[in-house]
Amino acid sequence: MTMTDISAGTQARWPAVLSVAVGTFTIVTSEMLPVGLLTSIASDLGVSDGTAGLMMTAPGLVAAVAAPVLAITTRRLDRRATLLGLMALLAVANLAGAFAPNHPVMLAARLLTGVSIGGFWAFAAGLGVRLVPERSVGRATSIILAGVSVASVLGVPAATLVSSFAGWRTAFAAMGVLALALLALLAVTLPPLPGDGAAPGSESAPARGERPAWLSGPLTVILVLTVLVVAGHFAAYTYVRPFLEQVSDAGPGLVSTALLLYGAAGVAGNFAAGARAGVNPKPVLIVLTVLMALSTAALPLVGLPLVMLVVWGLGYGGVGVTLQLWIMRAGGGEMGTALFVSAFNVSIALGAFAGGRVVDGVSISAVMWVGAGLAVLTAVVAGIWGRSRTTGS
Repeated sequence: MTMTDISAGTQARWPAVLSVAVGTFTIVTSEMLPVGLLTSIASDLGVSDGTAGLMMTAPGLVAAVAAPVLAITTRRLDRRATLLGLMALLAVANLAGAFAPNHPVMLAARLLTGVSIGGFWAFAAGLGVRLVPERSVGRATSIILAGVSVASVLGVPAATLVSSFAGWRTAFAAMGVLALALLALLAVTLPPLPGDGAAPGSESAPARGERPAWLSGPLTVILVLTVLVVAGHFAAYTYVRPFLEQVSDAGPGLVSTALLLYGAAGVAGNFAAGARAGVNPKPVLIVLTVLMALSTAALPLVGLPLVMLVVWGLGYGGVGVTLQLWIMRAGGGEMGTALFVSAFNVSIALGAFAGGRVVDGVSISAVMWVGAGLAVLTAVVAGIWGRSRTTGS
């Protein structure tokens, strides 16, 4: 079944599109939650900053497995019921994290978070084709995917702000309550989305002997770029709060301000990149990664945390939407999106884990160089390998 077939005669359901966008914002904000709270959580649960970083590694790895597994095992189930179940699971996970008495319980809660993240993100990205007419599919998909990108840059500062007033447990509880409210909203706005054995919004099955689009060379290149840039970002960004506190001598007020500026710059980067990446994503990604490399390398050298975090936010804020639009241009369908979500979350886990080892074994400043190096490598791979291997270059 093609996109045109699915969209034909579809009634526009913009409330459903908006509620799914809020859903992607909620799941990714939940994933990012420990970043701005790392120091406080580590202190309260009696672990090092590097060990506390496992709160990012664990859900990332689980989400990476959950995305393709759920895409295969639930393909005949109604997507509405699947999304409601995943949002309910997220609410339970966040509330369990809010009341976690120790680090093992917190990690168990974060594992549940990972299941919800992997499934919801992978399914939500392809829902636009089933919720609006064909002429509006691009706009609807952009809105849904914007929830991921905006959450990536606003989730951490928002959680940090809540934590500064009421503690990190309140931040987790607030996300649990938001997930419950969103569960009700999704139940009201989503229409039935019956499964038919094929991924909703995907292209028709390939002919006998033909490789599916999600096994193509172009998609492989995009996944490699995803791993490089996202792992490098989270190697550094997971530990940005302790870096600001220990190297830049920033107090709670300056940390909150820096992360809020980062978030605002990230939102600007998201929409600026989204406007251009739909036409030609490769040069957009190169510019974004250069901005990330310059800012992360400059932080331990020249300081200026407010300025550098704004530049960093502008760069990383556009990465998610650029990669997502590139995936769509490569024609990967729902399974391609699931593999992208898997690669993205594996990269979060690997980056956070590697960053923790650098922080504990070398120094907090060294982790910024790791992020800068991988950002440069991403730009090089996109410029050289992408030129001959990817579409839309």
